[in-house]
Amino acid sequence: MIAYLEAKRAGLFKKPHWANNLLAGIIVGIVALPLAMAFAIASGAKPEQGIYTAIVAGGISSLLGGSRLQISGPTGAFIVILAGITAEYGIAGLQMATLMAGFILLMMGLVRFGAVIKYIPDPVIVGFTSGIAIIIWVGQWKDFFGLNPTLGAAHFHEKVWDLIVAFPSLHLQTTLLALLTLLIVIYSPRVFKRTPSPLIAMVVVTAIQASFNFKGVATIGSAFGGIPQSLPEFEFLPIRFSQVLQLIGPAFTIALLGAIESLLSAVVADSMTNTKHDSNQELIGQGVANIFSPLFGGFASTGAIARTATNIRNGATGPLAGIVHTITLIVIVLVFAPLAAHIPLCTLSAILFIVAYNMSEMHRFSHMVRTAPKADVVVLIITFLLTILTDLVLAVNIGVMLAALLFMKRMSEAVSIKQQSIEELIQETGNKSLILPNNVAIFTMEGPFFFGVTERLMTALETAHTHADILVLRMENVPIIDATGLQTFWDLMKKCELNHTRLILCQVRPNILEKMQRAGIAQKLGEENIIRHIHMLNVPV
Repeated sequence: MIAYLEAKRAGLFKKPHWANNLLAGIIVGIVALPLAMAFAIASGAKPEQGIYTAIVAGGISSLLGGSRLQISGPTGAFIVILAGITAEYGIAGLQMATLMAGFILLMMGLVRFGAVIKYIPDPVIVGFTSGIAIIIWVGQWKDFFGLNPTLGAAHFHEKVWDLIVAFPSLHLQTTLLALLTLLIVIYSPRVFKRTPSPLIAMVVVTAIQASFNFKGVATIGSAFGGIPQSLPEFEFLPIRFSQVLQLIGPAFTIALLGAIESLLSAVVADSMTNTKHDSNQELIGQGVANIFSPLFGGFASTGAIARTATNIRNGATGPLAGIVHTITLIVIVLVFAPLAAHIPLCTLSAILFIVAYNMSEMHRFSHMVRTAPKADVVVLIITFLLTILTDLVLAVNIGVMLAALLFMKRMSEAVSIKQQSIEELIQETGNKSLILPNNVAIFTMEGPFFFGVTERLMTALETAHTHADILVLRMENVPIIDATGLQTFWDLMKKCELNHTRLILCQVRPNILEKMQRAGIAQKLGEENIIRHIHMLNVPV
């Protein structure tokens, strides 16, 4: 309970902090209400399940997470993958995948995997986030315009075409209410600075629909029968081994995306408050939250950047605000649930339009396209297009793989293997008495010695060890070596032995020397052929 214990030690539960955390918690709870329902509907779940997710996950992650200001719940980033799981396996399958993802996140935190997640490169993150935003935006056209497209399209371009074909039959009143929602969400903050604009839009448009009861306008009541005025009961999920095997892939996807989103949100919170989160504890907190969320009727959750930022901007200093956010949602369900039946679905779709726009990060995407190296732009565009045209799992996997290959290429290009003349060596060491025969070849290596550069090394040394009596490798600037690098040394020693060339290693770092000793290279080479400094190289003429 890192967040809770640190906040308690810092005195953030004392009376001077009550007022601002209570206010922040109430505001962020109100902000979470329409978003939780919208994300649930877009994910193929019932609106109340989104609220249950926000209640359970928000409370647990506030107490057990690694960031004292994180607000968790259903998020837009999850919509695409969750909707796909629900369509294929049903809501029960989604909840089972969430439970499995919770255990995966928990294990990630326990084995201290938090730092590794940070190394997923920006082009991949921006690419799939922007792609998800496009999918969310297009996915809301149906409810925003009141369309009745042909169902059953499997691919994104087919769904877009079906929606375009259905546009002539758009429902006018639904579209006007959706546009009114958009205008209120965009412009109301100029007048009501402290009141969440999604709440204002939802209340105003719901009141209009309840007053005039426009025919053909879909509402939560007409689509889902309203929201129960009660909290869910704890219920174990039925576990079938065959279903578990089917859901391993989706569960890992939920876990990976949840880890990335939560840690990004925690980083945003740190930058806004000059604090430092514990990434491994955050994964543990999110894991426990996703284990319990489906047991109380919810589904997958993660740290929500927008709600976390709202929490901070309204004065939150500790997890008390997250707990109050949970209590606020509980009160809303128990007191105001019957009123939710009048909420038009087009209002929630309009709110998701704004969410999709904010997720797209158009300015960041365009800036990266203009200024990033061409190879990174290629990774960005490929990840973006694969997210839209195929699926998120394939897009992230290929994006990370391309980024890794690009990184290895750049690392191999950074490795330098160059021959050094006797004159250069004397000038460098200042040892004018250094006398070496002409048949000594000295090479300086710089950079990591891994599988991506071994061929370059062998090519560079091919002529040297064939025609030289002594081959010297200076390795002061070689920070790491992998198994392929060690095998390359074995091959090099064999070739030197065949050509009767003496191999000398100079200025080998302790970590490299230790690996060479474990591999038997140092013993085979002999202590006399491993020297600490280049000025010790005095070979008889």
